[in-house]
Amino acid sequence: MKISKSGRRVSAAAAVLGISALALAACGAAPTDSGKSSSGSAAPKIDYTACMVSDEGGFDDRSFNQASFEGLKAAEKDLGVTIKSAESNSKTEMKPNIESMVSAKCNIVVTAGFNIGDATKEAALKYPDTNFAIVDFGYEDRPANVRTLSYKTDEAAFLAGYAAAAYSKTGKVGTFGGAEIPTVTIFMEGFLEGVNYYNEKKGKDVKVVGWGDSKSFVNNFSDANKARQISDNMIADGVDVIMPVAGPLGQSAVDAVNESSNGEDAVVWVDTDGYEYAKNGKAVVLTSVLKKMGETVEESIKSGVDKTFKGEDYMGTLENGGVDIAPFHDFSSKVPSELQGEIDQLRKDIIAGTVKVGK
Repeated sequence: MKISKSGRRVSAAAAVLGISALALAACGAAPTDSGKSSSGSAAPKIDYTACMVSDEGGFDDRSFNQASFEGLKAAEKDLGVTIKSAESNSKTEMKPNIESMVSAKCNIVVTAGFNIGDATKEAALKYPDTNFAIVDFGYEDRPANVRTLSYKTDEAAFLAGYAAAAYSKTGKVGTFGGAEIPTVTIFMEGFLEGVNYYNEKKGKDVKVVGWGDSKSFVNNFSDANKARQISDNMIADGVDVIMPVAGPLGQSAVDAVNESSNGEDAVVWVDTDGYEYAKNGKAVVLTSVLKKMGETVEESIKSGVDKTFKGEDYMGTLENGGVDIAPFHDFSSKVPSELQGEIDQLRKDIIAGTVKVGK
């Protein structure tokens, strides 16, 4: 492990995404852009240090850790805080990395994901005068100095499932996960519900492979070969839209679709906008299920700067802007002409509660 004050990656890390347990938490306020200097230049430096510890994926995983880390970097520019960070190359490094951040006199320590949940709680109890925030993890007995950041991604995945079903030419779409844990399966369940809703409204019978009647998991977040095999098998089975929920392994699906022969297949990316984050994603990413991790990390840091930080459970939803789907980008001319309007109305209906998502 190495500590970086500049925010630059300073150690190699395995491409493993920290997927977390789903927090059953109340909805929080919407993430904001407050604190940004009006000129667009960096804010004056202030006496506040914000720090972050990664999961095993490192800060350039194109997904979970990277989006969270961008929130830390944004706080440096927008708020004028000093930042420090520590990348974890393995689970065994997470606890000492958190200790190193506390020893570095960090005012707030932000951690990311399921694997680091226990270590974060232990540190929070040990250091009650330090503020902590953890991305995509929740506690039944949350320490008083911890802010949890969770996201109701099934709402956004519902929209993505509807869109995938509307786009599909074969009548068969698919999804696979890294591991069968709540914050993976919540995407898959929302996706399935969105496809089913499309079928109900349109009188169609688009099938979902990989969740529902069948389940498809890599069983880790590091086996790119297996993720590629799953993707290739789905394409061979007639699936023309794939939603991988496997952190950096989503790249395997992008690669498979890029190399498929018909030029019509597509990917639904998750966590970040795959049009920007996935390598060679622009030609194949239909849309993405977005979790506004960077914004909520920056908001948590800002509350510390403003001395309004409190231990609480934040839940990002469509209503408060914590989750959404990305634009169709290059697929705008390829999807049905009425689809964008239907998605916009469906978003309103989910927020209003007239369309139910999840339990």
